Amino acid sequence: MAIHGIVGTLKRKWLTMLNLSYIFKDMTERNIKRTNPFSGLSEMLTKEEATLYDNIKTAEENEDYDTVRKGLSKFSRLNAPAYMTLLD
Repeated sequence: MAIHGIVGTLKRKWLTMLNLSYIFKDMTERNIKRTNPFSGLSEMLTKEEATLYDNIKTAEENEDYDTVRKGLSKFSRLNAPAYMTLLD
């Protein structure tokens, strides 16, 4: 009988994912509304997304375009449909 040890463990090709969303409700629930000032269309965002959106809009007003660019990149990865509605 062969001993698998660490090598046998490393050969596994799957990961076990835990659903912890019930612990972090404020991070997973989209319950904050933001509206595109030009189109009037709205999206519901998580707390993180809403904060990021607000930071992007503030940076726009302050003409801090490096912060705007970085924020847009992150927001588009977090919530692509909301990005298209609110910021594109």
